[in-house]
Amino acid sequence: MKIGFVVNDVMTEQSGFTTTRLAMSAVNMGHESFLLGVGDFIYAPDGSIQAHVRSANGGKYDSLKEYLGKIQDPDEPSQRISLDDLDVLLLRNDPSDDATDRPWAQTTGILFGQLAASRGVIVLNDPFSLANALNKTYFQHFPEQVRPRTCISRDANDIKAFIAEQHDKVVIKPLQGSGGQSVFLIGEDEKANLNQMIEAVIRDGYCIAQEYLPAAINGDVRMFVLNGRPLQQDGKYAAFRRRNDTGDARSNMHSGGKGVEAEVTDKMLELVEMVRPKLVQDGMFLVGLDIVEDKLMEINVFSPGGLGSCKALTGVDFTETVIHDLERKAKYRRYYGANMLNRNLATL
Repeated sequence: MKIGFVVNDVMTEQSGFTTTRLAMSAVNMGHESFLLGVGDFIYAPDGSIQAHVRSANGGKYDSLKEYLGKIQDPDEPSQRISLDDLDVLLLRNDPSDDATDRPWAQTTGILFGQLAASRGVIVLNDPFSLANALNKTYFQHFPEQVRPRTCISRDANDIKAFIAEQHDKVVIKPLQGSGGQSVFLIGEDEKANLNQMIEAVIRDGYCIAQEYLPAAINGDVRMFVLNGRPLQQDGKYAAFRRRNDTGDARSNMHSGGKGVEAEVTDKMLELVEMVRPKLVQDGMFLVGLDIVEDKLMEINVFSPGGLGSCKALTGVDFTETVIHDLERKAKYRRYYGANMLNRNLATL
């Protein structure tokens, strides 16, 4: 099986990233992995979709650093391949990372992914649905029962009015963003600086104001969902608690959060069941849910990270489970060809 992994930029990937882990696992399992950035696509004159890719196939790797080092070796030239030759293309780039410096790159993976899917390549998550999930309004399409109370606006007065209605703290953050950037927790002590914080968020677009969940003081649980169901292997869930002990309200790993063991509760499993129909309908193959008790804080459909933390805390390498699932999908594609839509195959 040949698998392409689309990232923001191959040369800025890190060894601990979930994408690197997935790509190395695939190679160790006897498959071929190819990494390409969103700037590496080519629409060829014959109508085929091609790309400049980098790879380190044909060996067995014990070290993520060694594997990625070979891929990023500046002395090794890239290859030019046709995406038609791939069995699967995984869209693992984060559009929000390119919002400021490379706005042209935000939709590139989705657009070329759509072209590849139309030519019969399995593209995950489904690029036609990802086009509707480029910002956090996608979150509002899920049942009200799973979402905190929310206001989305670019008008500072609307945001202030929502904050005034709440009886506790409020979180404000950009509509499009990740990694905890420009996220503020508004309490009584912070209201003196409220105007500056709102301005910092709406400077680049819409602002989300969201009710604060007191249980968030203990962080949130990142749970991986595969084909609309909790990712499990050997009786253990791919989940971990993200907690920040520095006093920062953000639990994102990029913002100083750390991973600790998580208890997966019946409430969490019920929540997954409530969001499953839409995830399946939209062809969302691999998703990261950020959960506080019985509420969702975010749904990461682009590049959910943390399988390394899951492995460290549970002793289970969930990347192998994901690759085995791709093997199954590739087999279905050979059986049914173009008679099965990419979106349907994505979560089958």
